[in-house]
Amino acid sequence: MPQETTTKRPLRPATAMVHGGTTRSGFGETSEALFLTQGFVYDSAEAAEARFKGEEPGFIYSRYANPTTRMFEERMMALEGAGDARATASGMAAVATALQCQVQAGDHILASRALFGSCRYVIETVLGRAGVASTFIDGRDLDAWRSNIRPNTRACFLESPTNPTLEVIDIAAVAEIAHSVGATLVVDNVFATPMFQKPLALGADVVVYSATKHIDGQGRCLGGIVLSSQEWIAENLHDFFRHTGPSLSPFNAWVLLKGLETLPLRVAQQTASAARIAECLAASPAVSRVYYPGREDHPDAAVIKKQMTGGSSLIAFELKGGKASAFRFSDALEIVKISNNLGDAKSLITHPATTTHKNLKPEVRADLGIGDGLLRLSVGLEDVQDLLEDVEAALAAA
Repeated sequence: MPQETTTKRPLRPATAMVHGGTTRSGFGETSEALFLTQGFVYDSAEAAEARFKGEEPGFIYSRYANPTTRMFEERMMALEGAGDARATASGMAAVATALQCQVQAGDHILASRALFGSCRYVIETVLGRAGVASTFIDGRDLDAWRSNIRPNTRACFLESPTNPTLEVIDIAAVAEIAHSVGATLVVDNVFATPMFQKPLALGADVVVYSATKHIDGQGRCLGGIVLSSQEWIAENLHDFFRHTGPSLSPFNAWVLLKGLETLPLRVAQQTASAARIAECLAASPAVSRVYYPGREDHPDAAVIKKQMTGGSSLIAFELKGGKASAFRFSDALEIVKISNNLGDAKSLITHPATTTHKNLKPEVRADLGIGDGLLRLSVGLEDVQDLLEDVEAALAAA
């Protein structure tokens, strides 16, 4: 019979990321078991009937749930302080599922305008086709939230810090506004990571992650997760998830479990290095602006101090020479690689205007502060001195 790992007292994050949610088979394995199976068998027809009726615990089909995937969900629940969770095939599957499962034609979604392009597409286009209206506002402007929320607003959605300009939104204040009309606040917490910000504790109802980023942290697989209360999952997500099938594969869940074991160590090191690199960039005459949550000159420093316990492994900065300068900088880097991913052990540079946010209209990009000279740097686990030397050489080339 399976044996669950239990403790007599609450675990601190680093310990929970090694032991949380572990269920061992009768073999007593040290590492989490990989249950690479589609389905499950029953001792009798009566047992199958009882399980489908919910009268007997157990797994039915891996699209619904799987022992390895459930271990990943429970470990994330322990870290996030959530009552329940569902793991998805990607971060965008988590975002789309968290929103789609709770809205219908005639509803309204109020969202921060500073969003990853695919998130905006889901809200504006996919849900728009289904008759769900949407409004995009400056997420940092609480009066904009108050004046644009409607009686039929079903959900509010935001990223904080935002992609790619690292704006930080007051989650507690937005949650209060959302709840005033009975709306759900959904927060994408990828850039802060669960180590530095706890949206549920701040009043959010749902938190989503692209586990592809820091949670895996080594560029190996895709994954996502939706976390909330047991009640919200049961009433909104449970049936939608089972019937639409955005589930995470057991193999990827196992990889993500291995990533969680080192998440606290990796994020701490990456953030410490990012802070030093941000200082280097801020001192360069080639750079017009640096956006980094750990700096006192961040426009949202007061909010950051209130709701985050650390900075980020991400830095955004604007080069004075526009696109040509940004391309010269990127091409001159030797250690830092050009990629649209983030949260990896390898440091990665992205030019949002021509990659991740290229499908936004030029006026929308301008409104979001995504200029042609803007670059997003995801700091990895390399020696910080090597990274500083690489960045300094690229600045000279730019």
